[in-house]
Amino acid sequence: MLKLSLIVPVYNVERYLVKCLNSLLGQDIATDDYEIIVVNDGSTDSSADIAEQFAEKYPNIQSIHQKNRGLGGARNTGIQYANGKYIQFVDSDDYLAPNVLAGLLRKMDDEELDILRFKYQNVNEKGDILSSRKGKQFVDYRDEVCDGMHFLANRLGYACYAWQFIIKTALLKNPENRFCEGIYFEDTEWTPRILIQAKRVTSIDKIVYNYLVREGSITKSVSEENKRKWVNDKMLIVDGLLKIEKNAKKKDWYNGMIALTVSSILTYLSFHFYNERKLYVTTLKQLGVFPLSIEKTNNKTKFRLALINFSPLIYCWFIRRNNKK
Repeated sequence: MLKLSLIVPVYNVERYLVKCLNSLLGQDIATDDYEIIVVNDGSTDSSADIAEQFAEKYPNIQSIHQKNRGLGGARNTGIQYANGKYIQFVDSDDYLAPNVLAGLLRKMDDEELDILRFKYQNVNEKGDILSSRKGKQFVDYRDEVCDGMHFLANRLGYACYAWQFIIKTALLKNPENRFCEGIYFEDTEWTPRILIQAKRVTSIDKIVYNYLVREGSITKSVSEENKRKWVNDKMLIVDGLLKIEKNAKKKDWYNGMIALTVSSILTYLSFHFYNERKLYVTTLKQLGVFPLSIEKTNNKTKFRLALINFSPLIYCWFIRRNNKK
């Protein structure tokens, strides 16, 4: 059995794919110990050709082509074809640090882990490291094995990215643990579901992954259709988190993620669909999200959430007014 399956969803990334795949090849494990599964998700540029060229040259790379199903759908296809003991997701515009996989796999084996979380850093297209604390508050990288529920509640923080983990393939072969297709923020919906299934989870305090911050990504699209989808999919995430939170033994993480997600929705409505803000606020009230939790937040976020709890509509007005100055 192969040790690792690296799953690379691809959609119109001709500028970045070569660097990504080269980073996966430049590792410290034998090529017959791991496979790279490139899932071309209906690209209309030369990404498919690049994937085929790599597959022809390197025997541990396979190129799969499908009609566009989105990031979640491409990852699900990769899981279907995966033959490794473990799976790691790599987005096709990002890249791994050199010679990092052997240590991760050794730790997975030695400690019989279900999931291992590693560090990442934000980079720009020049490769410069970007400083960012967004999503990294309350993150705990201690090297101590715990169950997934404890990890979610006490160590994960609020950054939910599928590519920051190595995961035992057996967990992902369960259809209930696949990605939700056709939505943005599928990682936020998926991460708590997969973690609470895991019995042995820990972190490694080592930068493994380079996350490329670039223009033109999905969440920065300016079309009206994508703006509408952005806010509606965020609403779906809130609804899903609420349903899980009702049955969760430890609710703090869910309450915190719900609060941050609702805050992002209201901030977005302050700039887009401002005239519809009352409709969205009414829906949020019907879902029962208020009052939002202010636990495990910094002072700036506490103020923002407190203002929302006082009046979501005044918060929208306040944000819109301050950004017009």
